[in-house]
Amino acid sequence: MAMNALAAVATDIRTTELREFDMPDIPVDGGILKVEIVGVCGTDVSYYTKKQDPRILGHHVVGRIERLGPEAARRWGLEEGDRVAMEEYIPCGQCEHCRTGMYRSCPSTDPRSGGIRYGATPISVEPSLFGGFAQYLYLHPNAVLHPMPDHVPAVEAALTLPLANGFEWMSIIGKTRPGHTVLIQGPGQQGLACALAAKTAGAERVIVTGRNSSLNRLELASRLGADNIINVSTEPLVERVADITGGKMADLVIDVTSGGSEPVYTSMQCAGKGGTVLFGAYKYKTIDAFELDEVIKKTLTIKGVRGHSFESVRMAVDLIASGKFPLAMMNSHNYALKDTDMALKTAGNEGEPSPLLVTVSPWL
Repeated sequence: MAMNALAAVATDIRTTELREFDMPDIPVDGGILKVEIVGVCGTDVSYYTKKQDPRILGHHVVGRIERLGPEAARRWGLEEGDRVAMEEYIPCGQCEHCRTGMYRSCPSTDPRSGGIRYGATPISVEPSLFGGFAQYLYLHPNAVLHPMPDHVPAVEAALTLPLANGFEWMSIIGKTRPGHTVLIQGPGQQGLACALAAKTAGAERVIVTGRNSSLNRLELASRLGADNIINVSTEPLVERVADITGGKMADLVIDVTSGGSEPVYTSMQCAGKGGTVLFGAYKYKTIDAFELDEVIKKTLTIKGVRGHSFESVRMAVDLIASGKFPLAMMNSHNYALKDTDMALKTAGNEGEPSPLLVTVSPWL
């Protein structure tokens, strides 16, 4: 095995540089992953555009186990050479959140409070290789891994975590079922994942909205199975949803837009009586004039959502492996490790045009 690992380290605002790290010794309950591909997430872009302690970004990781301690092999039911998709969380396994299956809320997964998480942990935390934009990654004893079938193309395997969010929000939390109408505000990576999950759950109608700047993503949503797309830059959203649904409106609405208060208001307006409205994207601002009367009048259920569970990741892997949807068309750009800067810029709409799923393949 190699003695060193090359990684793209985020060192300053909008800056990464290639650095070599010593390959760590592994404990009996840990391992080393040879990274195959990494999806670029909005969280990666957020870290990239802020002043942070140097760290290796990237947490939508797929790879093959290079080295594995005997206790880790027993606990994970894996062996060297196995292909896996990883979750970003490194939970403690002992707190109330972990014991009740909500390990994404475990304090040990939050680097801001001294925890560690893949793609967000400074390189000052040994052994430094906690990010996917690297040739190799350290498998912490508490890492959460999922077997990934060998036949799945790498660019599709990189969709595992976004698609898991879609299943978590549409199926597990939103309880989408046959006959439902689902409205998805925002055709980005998360919105497209929600559309796929809703169709898989049997939704009768899936509607995806976007703006003039997202016309290619709206078209992709249609190609992936969305029944209706609405350009809110040119079409009156509430009226269009009423027309499409015969006045019943949507059973489930999710707002995964990047900002602004308008989608918050229209999400509630587009929900039908007894419907559910989910909010899955931070606004980083206070939303004024919240329409509480609309919530009461329609007896709406409103809930914030974030992340995924073990079950929803397993659902995502199963769907990807099935080949039911042409997921490869969601990959717009795939970069080598030396081009990680451009990958992050492109994913943040500051690099090459028309990004959808942007990936980095460290061995290109």
